[in-house]
Amino acid sequence: MIQAAKNIVAYRELLMVLAWKNITLRYKQAYIGIAWAVFKPVTLMLIFTLVKSFVGIDSGHIPYPILTFAALIPWIFFQEATAEGVGSVVSNANLIRKIYFPREIFPLTSVMTKLVELGINFGILAGLMVYYGMMPSIYALWLPLIILYTVLASLSIALIGAAMNVYYRDVATALPILLSLLMYASPVIYPLTLVKEKLLTNQAAGEWSNLLYTLYTLNPIAGVIDAFQRVLLYGQAPDFAAMLPGMVLIAILLPISYIVFKRAESYFADVV
Repeated sequence: MIQAAKNIVAYRELLMVLAWKNITLRYKQAYIGIAWAVFKPVTLMLIFTLVKSFVGIDSGHIPYPILTFAALIPWIFFQEATAEGVGSVVSNANLIRKIYFPREIFPLTSVMTKLVELGINFGILAGLMVYYGMMPSIYALWLPLIILYTVLASLSIALIGAAMNVYYRDVATALPILLSLLMYASPVIYPLTLVKEKLLTNQAAGEWSNLLYTLYTLNPIAGVIDAFQRVLLYGQAPDFAAMLPGMVLIAILLPISYIVFKRAESYFADVV
């Protein structure tokens, strides 16, 4: 991992050039341009708000539209950065055949590209906070670290997925479907406090309740989403107890993912 950090520093200019190329190509011939970046979260927010009116999800004193939009920001960033990172090596086959540089640059570029869209969606969230008369507290200073954690979670899957996708192209096709299913096991439509209340307080699953809650929070994005909502909307510190299982998983998975990627890297030019 130390070598990975050195590669990022050494090839930072290439990283920026590739990220800028991705951004310009994505929106160059789009009629409404970068507005597409906000179309998905805004549309999902409206759909979930409509569903909430029938299902009756309790959002407490926080208006449900802004609560779910704050959940969608990190979720969509994680989902799209991971999916594009997995396909990044294959989609840059021409560069791989022509010149050598550390191939992890490609998944990193995908994540950097999505950081731009993440910033745009933060602007929409700021507008919603003004509309609802909400102000961020001092706990919003946790946000850069939460974003960094989200980036690491995305890279944990993107690196090993990109290596596998070189040999098995079905990986890039199957991953978006799996990530879409994962959304329903993440506190996007409903808050994490509801899961905590059902399992830890009410022991809804009996003797399995504590174990199920731990398994639920093993999903790192569950803790990330809850942390986003806490520091921005509730004016609270992140719930580190809820984030700990996911942090442990990422601490184990990220080095393994990087090692697998680097070992497969030598054969990329021959296969792609």
